[in-house]
Amino acid sequence: MNVYVAEFLGTAILVLLGGGVCANVNLKRNLGHGSDWIVIAVGWGLGVSLGAYAVGNISDAHLNPAVTLAFAMDHSLSWSMVPGYIIAQMLGGIVGAILVWLAYLPHWKATKEPEVKLGVFSTAPSIPNYFANFITEIIGTGILTLGLLFIGMNNIADGLNPLIVGALIVAIGVSIGGPTGYAINPARDLGPRIAHTILPIAGKGGSNWGYAIVPVLGPLSGGMIGAMFYRLFYKGIFDTMSIISIAIFIATLILGVMLNKIDKKNKVEKIY
Repeated sequence: MNVYVAEFLGTAILVLLGGGVCANVNLKRNLGHGSDWIVIAVGWGLGVSLGAYAVGNISDAHLNPAVTLAFAMDHSLSWSMVPGYIIAQMLGGIVGAILVWLAYLPHWKATKEPEVKLGVFSTAPSIPNYFANFITEIIGTGILTLGLLFIGMNNIADGLNPLIVGALIVAIGVSIGGPTGYAINPARDLGPRIAHTILPIAGKGGSNWGYAIVPVLGPLSGGMIGAMFYRLFYKGIFDTMSIISIAIFIATLILGVMLNKIDKKNKVEKIY
């Protein structure tokens, strides 16, 4: 198995199990309906762990474009491989979401609310505010990539790393996942959102493409910021990529302010 197939497979496993727990909790007339946020966070954490166990020895199991960018910044991955990794992850996200749809096939019709169905596939903010939502995704993904990089510094017993990474996902989810549903992974949100758009889901509504930039650009910026801090504090490196990371971070926040101002549907809520 080559690294790109591995990233595709690992991401598909991640989204199948993570999206599956969202479906189990939120879709009507199934045994997990009505469970709480902790169940969702644990489901995503285990999904990441199992995806990492499946392909970690082949591709290092990035399963996330933000992680791929962070590892490329740290010279753990050649920049020439980054596009292939990201494409494979996106395709894996789409396929994983399709499998979730198939697994819960009778329950889409049983669930009347279109926004609940969309929530199985992609994230949405509890309080819509582009600037604030970008900040949450940046912080969450920054903690993720910083954590992955410093976990790699430690001599941990073979086979335990994926479990520790899964615990990191759970920790992020239960601590700062509430404001945005903690995408912290463009492939986990954009791939399934595409699947939601193209699948014949019973009674579905729109795919909320107006918000889709937040769980894509926010995690990409956050992933680079996490890598920047790791390289600065652990390796004493501040270079061109560090400056680019800061520039993208500032541009993302400026974009958030601009999107708030041009909101025409009055969905954005003010912070103050």
